[in-house]
Amino acid sequence: MTGSSRIIGLFSLTGVFLATFSTATDWPAFRGPTGDGVVPADGNPPLEWSESKNLVWRTELPGPGSSSPIVVGDRVFLSCYSGYGLDKKDPGDGSKLQRHALCLDRKTGEILWNEIIPQPAAEEPYQGEYITTHGYASGTPVSDGKGVYFFFHHAGVHAFTLEGKKVWEKNVGTKPHPWGSGASPSLHGDLLFVNAGLESDTLHALDRRTGDEIWSVKGFPASWGTPTLAKVGNREELIVNANGKLRALDPATGKELWFCQAIRAAELCPSVLVHDGVCYVIGHPGGEAMAVKAGGSGDVTATNVLWRIKKGSNVGSPVWHEGHLYFVNDSRGMALCVDAKDGKVVYEEKISPARDRWYASPVLAKDRIYYVGRTSGTVVLAAKPAFEVIATNVIADDQSVSNASPAVAEDRIYLRSDRFAYCFGEK
Repeated sequence: MTGSSRIIGLFSLTGVFLATFSTATDWPAFRGPTGDGVVPADGNPPLEWSESKNLVWRTELPGPGSSSPIVVGDRVFLSCYSGYGLDKKDPGDGSKLQRHALCLDRKTGEILWNEIIPQPAAEEPYQGEYITTHGYASGTPVSDGKGVYFFFHHAGVHAFTLEGKKVWEKNVGTKPHPWGSGASPSLHGDLLFVNAGLESDTLHALDRRTGDEIWSVKGFPASWGTPTLAKVGNREELIVNANGKLRALDPATGKELWFCQAIRAAELCPSVLVHDGVCYVIGHPGGEAMAVKAGGSGDVTATNVLWRIKKGSNVGSPVWHEGHLYFVNDSRGMALCVDAKDGKVVYEEKISPARDRWYASPVLAKDRIYYVGRTSGTVVLAAKPAFEVIATNVIADDQSVSNASPAVAEDRIYLRSDRFAYCFGEK
């Protein structure tokens, strides 16, 4: 048996125990263990921090990136890029672009391994500011507790063991897009879902053990969102938003279960949030949101759309808490609270006096919501239908951009900017 076969064999033997791999102390995917930005009940991150307060560790990264950190066991995983695209006026030679799959020690922040994925061909430059705004490492990795999976746009999907041994890689498309890639992969059983809407207009379901394609479905234009899994009655649904169409598929086969007419936009970045059988969808630069009852068959536009409003966000996803949706409009910096049952806006307030854009998705921990700005730090709001800022945390000596969403594990919060990865916790 070759080394590669031994690794794949290890993955196969553990597949039946997949559900037990991630523990209550892990944050194994974009938006956490439940995919909705909600911190488990035992999670209690600090309210306040800075470069000199509650800092557990800070690690300089080999390059920038927008991917969020994930936490698995005693390790933290994230990605970045180097060699090209660091300066929008002089991006350099696209053939020099490198993506980095990184593993850090959860206790100390030490880089345990740094696997470099070279660019397979000269990269077509992203348009204008998007070279440095979004970069080439935007998708958050995902882990089942035994392996970790990275999606790097044209450089493909890459699977590693937690120790950094390469298991497989898979190309999922090379179609160029001037704004780059942003979707994060998600896991369900032995399937790894990859939204390659920009790379090939395709949603792929790959065998997490081998990278073999189990099924694929076309038709995901302008879709940057991470696939969302939902349980509706006795049925499981895989939900993905695309330009003008919200779709639910059978995660086992890719068969379309239902669809509805949805938000039309040149880009749809927020992931769909599902709570109590209702899909909450936000998007559009000017702001738009809608609620759709999951389940049903065929076109459910006339029967399952519960409400639709002209409020929303173009990038960050929402959180749900006690009957309300919370999110921030990325371009206007307005924090919103919306009644989840009817879409009525409860409040819409400027989240920070600083002029900024808000790309990260918020996380909910107990009675607090953490919002990360690109340049103005982390603003913590009270999780209630009345606007109240309870803390603003700024790292004064790090002026780089922060696009990534936070990860929370137990009593610590993990952040990353274009320069550093951070761990904060009360000491």
